[in-house]
Amino acid sequence: MDYGVSNDIEVTRTDMKFFSTQTSTTAEKDKKNAVIMGRKTWLSIPDKFRPLPNRVNIVLSKTLSECPAGADHLCRSLDHAVKLLSDPPVADGIDVVWIIGGSSVYKEAMESSLCHRIYLTRIHSQFECDTFMPEIDTSKFKVVSDPAVSGERQKENDIEFNFEIHQNIQHTSTS
Repeated sequence: MDYGVSNDIEVTRTDMKFFSTQTSTTAEKDKKNAVIMGRKTWLSIPDKFRPLPNRVNIVLSKTLSECPAGADHLCRSLDHAVKLLSDPPVADGIDVVWIIGGSSVYKEAMESSLCHRIYLTRIHSQFECDTFMPEIDTSKFKVVSDPAVSGERQKENDIEFNFEIHQNIQHTSTS
């Protein structure tokens, strides 16, 4: 599944709004969501949008020696980030944890039993890409509907897309 080229991801205004709403809306007003991303994903976010506001920004890197300016935490691995977010005092302020890229971080998260849902924007156009979203294992995830998320095909700037939710079959709740 195509993803991007040279740290540039094909997105629409509607997709960016959906992403922002999903990753920043919390059930509890006194908490924030966390976004976990690899170093290249962090760097692909334009400076004026870094850090992603109203979210705890966690960057994964094995090579950086210090936390990037604006990020809340630097972790060496996804396991390290999950541990950080699971223990007080950080855990006390977190509602939902989102994995926002890149490809290897997605792959590791999708293989974890902790991954409840995948929110995917499916682009119905061809683009030259050098980075790819891992294939979703249909023996582990099934497409589900959510009244808050339209699965209808949309078109914006000649790009056709739709939103999909894939739920881990081990997690039968709607969360």
